[in-house]
Amino acid sequence: MKQLLSLCRAAVDKYHMIEEGDKIAVGVSGGKDSLALLYALARLKSFYPKHFDILAVTLDYRFNDVDGDFSEISALCKQLGVDYVVRSTDLWKVIFVIRQEKNPCGLCAKMRRGILHDTAKAYGCNKIALGHHADDAVETFIMNLFGNGTIGCFSPVSYLSRKDLTLIRPLVFATEKQVADAARHAKLPVQPSACPADKTTDRQKAKEVLASLEADYPALRKKLLGALERGHVDGW
Repeated sequence: MKQLLSLCRAAVDKYHMIEEGDKIAVGVSGGKDSLALLYALARLKSFYPKHFDILAVTLDYRFNDVDGDFSEISALCKQLGVDYVVRSTDLWKVIFVIRQEKNPCGLCAKMRRGILHDTAKAYGCNKIALGHHADDAVETFIMNLFGNGTIGCFSPVSYLSRKDLTLIRPLVFATEKQVADAARHAKLPVQPSACPADKTTDRQKAKEVLASLEADYPALRKKLLGALERGHVDGW
């Protein structure tokens, strides 16, 4: 976790992600990335020179019309001294039952973002922290290139003028392996995904493409991430 915390602070400092008095909503799905982000930011809060507050937010998809069990995440938040909010939603019913989306990820992401943004605003947050890491950035680049024919990625920091919210991604310098190792070392209560579309998404396809290409082009992910930075693509 010490290495992840160091990488987190490096990203926060380089991209000026945190300012004095910020209240940051941390999106916590229960996966390793979001839990590691929550843990790292809670640790960073204890010594960072700029004072900031954290609110952990989980959106309950209510898979199969059943409330999710987030008791272990709640216990972790209590241990870390972080306030925790669970927002009940109808995401599963709307996407998989009512609309029966064949490609559910796009609609889900749009709806999820809207609910998370509204929840953050309702609790007085001015920033939202998301658990995207370096591998996510490279996969997004590949998805945009192969799927849309565009050069692009998400930004380390994005300002949403319509909501007056800033999105930050403090784990962008960490690889997925580093995040997974930190989550395992800290014994975080990682929950398996209950989403019916898990492992069948465009992101999973991009992950598999990259794994295949790296057999012939070693360290390809690192090189692509460096290209994003050198090209200043989308704020990198």
